Amino acid sequence: MSDERTLLAHSFTQDICYEAISPREKKPPSRIRRIITEPFGPKNLYVLRLLGWVICLLVSWGLLYTLVKEEVAPGGQLLKLLTLIVSAHIAGIIVSHVNLPPLLGMLVTGIVLRNIKFFEVSGTYREIVVTTREIALTVILIKAGLGLDAKALKKLSFVVLKLAFIPCIVEATGAAVCCYFILGMPWVWGFLLGFVLSAVSPAVVVPTLLKLSSEGYGESKGISTMVIAASSLDDIVAISAFGIFLGFATNVGKSDADITNQLLQAPIEISLGVLFGIVWGLISAWLPHKEDKFVVFKRVFMIGGGGLFSVLGSQMIGYNGAGPLSCIISAFVACLCWKWQGWSDSYNPVATAFSGLWLIMQPALFGLIGAEIDLSQIDATQIGQGLIVLAGGLVFRAIACTTCLLGTNLNWKEMIFVNIAWLPKATVQVWRNSTFHVL
Repeated sequence: MSDERTLLAHSFTQDICYEAISPREKKPPSRIRRIITEPFGPKNLYVLRLLGWVICLLVSWGLLYTLVKEEVAPGGQLLKLLTLIVSAHIAGIIVSHVNLPPLLGMLVTGIVLRNIKFFEVSGTYREIVVTTREIALTVILIKAGLGLDAKALKKLSFVVLKLAFIPCIVEATGAAVCCYFILGMPWVWGFLLGFVLSAVSPAVVVPTLLKLSSEGYGESKGISTMVIAASSLDDIVAISAFGIFLGFATNVGKSDADITNQLLQAPIEISLGVLFGIVWGLISAWLPHKEDKFVVFKRVFMIGGGGLFSVLGSQMIGYNGAGPLSCIISAFVACLCWKWQGWSDSYNPVATAFSGLWLIMQPALFGLIGAEIDLSQIDATQIGQGLIVLAGGLVFRAIACTTCLLGTNLNWKEMIFVNIAWLPKATVQVWRNSTFHVL
């Protein structure tokens, strides 16, 4: 009897404890709580994201207005610049939804805003626009250097050199021939225009190739690394040759010393770019130490700051091609050392940071490039002739590029892809636009 009472008491105690610790039924949240936690319903993430961006833009504008006032007021030049960048970003998103490159929408936005007379900057803001383009170009060049494959680059080094020099020179020659026979230009001016057209746009080529590389396309043969590396040298050849023929075109009575300096321009630029790139890449790999608490931030600043310094500094001393080359080389050398220190292709927070920076700088770069196109300055009667010159140069380039790739392990489809990758023209041509305005 005593055992039965003990058992009943124990069972009763368990029931009480179970009721005490069992979870109570959750009450439905109050209306106020639902409004705060899910103001647009649980499935309207897009609405919340859009509203968040709008609020951020309004807060940013309000902050700027308290600092510079009339510059961001309606009609202010800073407001026009910010409107161009934001509009280009929105246009890029819209265009990407129809499976077209975002840069197409960004370029069109810049063209439209320029030709409806909305975006016209002058004075100090002209310098700000130029510097913004240089920063964007620096970001994408560093991103390119961080994405290079050392093994593929070593294997394809001779092919890279051929692709860097031969197609560029051949395209410029083809364009010069077309200019002479179609436009009636002197040979010197024909080559001058030819080397403007022959420069490949890294801002267009690099993001596309890095995206394809991240998806595994062409990785086994190192196609992305080959084209990115060759394009950087290609631009140096085009820029240096442009300077040489510009000297011939504008200074007939130059001394032999001046002509010699012009001919040495390209070798000097390549040497300076390689030297500074290697040195700065090694410094960025050693400093800060890999165990530093703020190692990622410092490495981003070292590579980014050094790259921008090389781009702007090379322009200051008159060797414009050295800066872009040093950007790619310093990023490549530093990234290679970081991998030896423990990072990998899948874990590289510096590359992730520059990918984020590119999302911001891409609409700024292509929007501003589009804004350089003033349709009122184009002679409609010469559009056809200009297209023939452009197409003629590209045909010469395609022949030269295909010839350089013969004997490699690339099949015909991959050769055609490399030829297509050489077609984009944008950043270097816009940069040289100011020179022709002076002329």
